[in-house]
Amino acid sequence: MSAFAQTLRDLVTIQAPAGRDAIGQPIPGGWVEFAKVWADILHTGGMEAIKAGAVTSTVQASIRLRQRAGLHAGMRVLHDGTIYKVLAVLPDKVRRQYLDLVCEITK
Repeated sequence: MSAFAQTLRDLVTIQAPAGRDAIGQPIPGGWVEFAKVWADILHTGGMEAIKAGAVTSTVQASIRLRQRAGLHAGMRVLHDGTIYKVLAVLPDKVRRQYLDLVCEITK
């Protein structure tokens, strides 16, 4: 087993939006399972802001997983009851072994 594979210790579920309605809008609350994969989740920072008169906490995370096609911003990752919104997909352009998902958790 490679050293990279040994760091993938979190089993996560990746979900994609379920589809679009008749006028092309995303179906609210509709998600389908895209894949279950092993990943490494790293919380990279956080901040608080006031939105609509309420304090909102946002946590940023990076989720590293093996290289795979079809991932894009707008998907989400589930792990231990936490929902991570995928903001960007950053590929490993040198070795093509992994992807880093730039995510956020909004509470």
